[in-house]
Amino acid sequence: MHLTPSDARRISGSYSVVRQPDRPDVAAQSDPKVIETVSAMLSEIERDGLPAVRRYAERLDGWTGGEDFEVPESSWGALTDTLPQDLRDALDAGAERTRRFAEMQRARLTDFEDEVIPGVVCGQRYVPIGSVGAYLPAGRFPLLASPFMTVGVARAAGVPNVVSCTPPSLHGQVHPAVLYSARASGAHRVFALGGVQALAAMAFGLLDGVPADMIVGAGNAFVAEAKRQLYGQAGIDVLAGPSEVAVIADESATAEMVAADLLAQAEHGPTSPACLVTTSAELGAAVEVEIERQLEGLATRDIAGAAWRDWGSIYVADSPKTAVEIMDVLAPEHLEILAEDTDFYLENMRNYGSLFLGPWSTVAYADKGMSGTNHVLPTGRGARYTAGLSVARFLKQLTYQKATRASTEAQAGPVVTIADFEGMPGHRDSAQLRLDLIARG
Repeated sequence: MHLTPSDARRISGSYSVVRQPDRPDVAAQSDPKVIETVSAMLSEIERDGLPAVRRYAERLDGWTGGEDFEVPESSWGALTDTLPQDLRDALDAGAERTRRFAEMQRARLTDFEDEVIPGVVCGQRYVPIGSVGAYLPAGRFPLLASPFMTVGVARAAGVPNVVSCTPPSLHGQVHPAVLYSARASGAHRVFALGGVQALAAMAFGLLDGVPADMIVGAGNAFVAEAKRQLYGQAGIDVLAGPSEVAVIADESATAEMVAADLLAQAEHGPTSPACLVTTSAELGAAVEVEIERQLEGLATRDIAGAAWRDWGSIYVADSPKTAVEIMDVLAPEHLEILAEDTDFYLENMRNYGSLFLGPWSTVAYADKGMSGTNHVLPTGRGARYTAGLSVARFLKQLTYQKATRASTEAQAGPVVTIADFEGMPGHRDSAQLRLDLIARG
């Protein structure tokens, strides 16, 4: 997430580079070995079904529970009762806030019908997709808010069938906090299954007999590649990863806050880009020093430090307008505005996954589900052309039309003309038939 020479030509204002990576702006280039491995796994699972899923689960996850991967709902309580009460309270709060915001969004997606021309009525309906497979990662960092964003939002959209998969531990049990979060989000069926085999099992309907119409959720490079290859078999949310953060800051921001917010996202992984665009050269220099100071005391400094060293960038823009231009080119996943005139950026920015305005907003709040917005967002400049996961992604915007006899001439006449010109006699005849019926009375 840094500027290339071709990017620079798209920016009308002037800026200086304090630091940027000396490599292509692709933090997660497709690994041919990953592509080949995933392709082979998906082909085998599609051919052999559940036995192939079990083989991969045994080999990759140490699974010893046979073919029944489901975590019985009767065991959920015993698995989660040992969690600290404050953690359970926090997960309940995040699930409820995320669901509430999704319900607010749903309430504003309205069905309608209206008359386009006399006698021709068109309309639209929002209809939930039938089945969703949600992948709930539980790797180095169990992303406890992930069920809020996938299971909970699908439920808010009215999806009738939501199946969840989460990797088992070496002891064969799912992560208890992930399971609690899934239950708080409205999950009904959870399976102890990870990685490519989980996505394939959901997409092919091997777990509950219902192929997923859509598979969602974050994961490692193999999970992301599986989603890419399964697209078409099922819909997907976004091809995301690694996590990105960007900050626009002016002289009113503190180096301490900017550095803390950049490092918070950099600890997602050693290839997570972090970018600062500032209108203050003094702040840019201070942030670079402050990041090194904070890294010394950060328990995840090996991860965050590598991300900042290899993927961190700082630019000094000559004006807020130039800062907007730079960020619209970079199209970051998460964008914080630590500046006095936040309204200017809200009104003028157009390419970002989610926007965080002012010093009392931070990406960390949304990451953990406390603000209510969805954190499944486009990365790799995908925000130029798509938004992130939301209740709307689980709904199909379906249109319909109905016409009266009296409206026939207004539609059929032009269709005959166009179809004749195009050389499509079938279309012409379909319209002319109705004109002839009118003529015959």
